[in-house]
Amino acid sequence: MRAITHDRYGSPDVLRLAEVELPEPGDHDVLVRVRAASLNARDWHLLRGDPYVMRPTFGLRRPRQPVLGTDFAGTVEAVGSLVTRLRPGDEVFGEHPGAFAEYVRAPEDVVARRPAGTTFEESAAVPLAANTALTALRDVADVQPGQHVLVNGASGGVGTFAVQLAHASGARVTAVCSARNADLAASLGAEHVVDYRAHDFARDGTRYDVVYDLVGNRSLTDLRRALAPTGVLLLSGGGTSEGGSMFGPMGLFVRGQLAKPFVRQRVRIPGSAPSTGRLDTLRELVESGAVRPVVDRTYPLAGTAEAMRYLEDEHARAKVVLTV
Repeated sequence: MRAITHDRYGSPDVLRLAEVELPEPGDHDVLVRVRAASLNARDWHLLRGDPYVMRPTFGLRRPRQPVLGTDFAGTVEAVGSLVTRLRPGDEVFGEHPGAFAEYVRAPEDVVARRPAGTTFEESAAVPLAANTALTALRDVADVQPGQHVLVNGASGGVGTFAVQLAHASGARVTAVCSARNADLAASLGAEHVVDYRAHDFARDGTRYDVVYDLVGNRSLTDLRRALAPTGVLLLSGGGTSEGGSMFGPMGLFVRGQLAKPFVRQRVRIPGSAPSTGRLDTLRELVESGAVRPVVDRTYPLAGTAEAMRYLEDEHARAKVVLTV
């Protein structure tokens, strides 16, 4: 099968389209014929081995995972002997490494039937980004009706879902993004939109019940300044590619962890483990119209390097998706 691979860390120029062995599903796995796969900040971190402090996890000298990609949507091609929920021909979406390929093998418990009424591209835009936002806002912050939620990085992949999920929870949402994305944020449910180039949300005196940072470009002091005395600060910023860094967003995460015992405000670093249960919840939200995936651009699989450059350099809004 064809797949996008890299055998060393570097810029998108190190990516290549290659023939690799077709994976065989294990007893609890499904083999999915990928129709679309979306890009995430995770992909450029793995591509560049950035931050350096994560190299033992990524692969110390070379990438441990040669095929990039996590989010996919497609059709079940084959199933393992112990798989019971899915069968060949089912249209699914999910989250598992190795998605930038014609086929991906994934455990059954990270795959679910995809949302009805969406394209494969829209379905592929959902898993990691929407799951990240759902875990943070529902499971960690427990956002309630009437609360005031600020999303810093509201026009990105996770941000567009965060705005919608907070709005669907009955919260008042303030979105921080560039002026060119203000209309998008408002259309997704933001009550107020702050242009970060013209206004500093950390210094205008407004206090929020939840501050969800998805950029990692502000200090812990600034983020806490915008937070109510007993509010929740969610740190999930992926940072931006600057050609290599030692700590990247991890520095802010460490400072947040160190501050936790000494402040009334709750500082949290949400995880986002994929599961069929969360995918089913997201499918229901999409099918109900409460959440809609927003696709900025699509590229063919052979154009993955160009898509990655756009994600890194052009401040892509919402999701960038590959068609396979």
